[in-house]
Amino acid sequence: MYDGDVLAGNWRRPGKGTIPKVPAEADLVVEDAESGFCGAVVACDKEAVTLEDRFGRRRLFPLAPAAFLLEGKVVTLVRPAAAPRGARRSASGSIAVEGLRAKVAKESRIYVEGVHDAALVEKIWGHDLRVEGVVVEYLEGVDDLPAIVDEFGPGPGRRLGVLVDHLVPGSKESRIAAQVTSPDVLVVGHPFVDVWQAVKPSVLRIPAWPEVPRGVPWKEGVIAALGWGVEPAEAWRRILGSVSSFADLEPELLGRVEELIDFVTEAG
Repeated sequence: MYDGDVLAGNWRRPGKGTIPKVPAEADLVVEDAESGFCGAVVACDKEAVTLEDRFGRRRLFPLAPAAFLLEGKVVTLVRPAAAPRGARRSASGSIAVEGLRAKVAKESRIYVEGVHDAALVEKIWGHDLRVEGVVVEYLEGVDDLPAIVDEFGPGPGRRLGVLVDHLVPGSKESRIAAQVTSPDVLVVGHPFVDVWQAVKPSVLRIPAWPEVPRGVPWKEGVIAALGWGVEPAEAWRRILGSVSSFADLEPELLGRVEELIDFVTEAG
């Protein structure tokens, strides 16, 4: 099988020569020089390597002072170098910019309806917005949106993006949004009554967001239906604390926020 006796001449004696060191990469096929057990590497830590033969049997061997045969040559197996870490991702799923420093904010802005909307956008897209130099502000409602837009004074290089709750056909919000016609303003929205609903129920370990009867304040109705027994501020802290990445949010919100970021950061 081999050209000569690979173990002849006491290959372990001092001064015999340097035995090559080979990283114990997965699927590398080697033979233990003493026992003759031959198999592929399936695991390796700093002290031992696990081989699996063609019958599925596994054996554990110390990395040192054991020797192995690789293509008929004596080698020593060593732990493979750690694989390079992939690029770190931000909560929104984008590639994080390491060592980010504050930059002068752009004139363009993103407006959201309330403080909860702003907190959720900041938690998921905060890194991206700082990279782009875009500030998010909240409006406490959109009833006066046309006047707010006029006061902002949008134009080329000074764009405004607005995120609206419950922007569905026939709603009050849709009628207000239709009054904004500037090409430098983009009004988009999600179908949820409140941004709370943009958090997936599974994240909060509830089967679904409860239906709240007309005439009942939505947040209070949700809290009562879920039996939380807390004030809305405390309920929101619980909800926001359960969110860690874009995967915890409904796509109807994800797409709209990404759309606004693209709009306010592209050239006018």
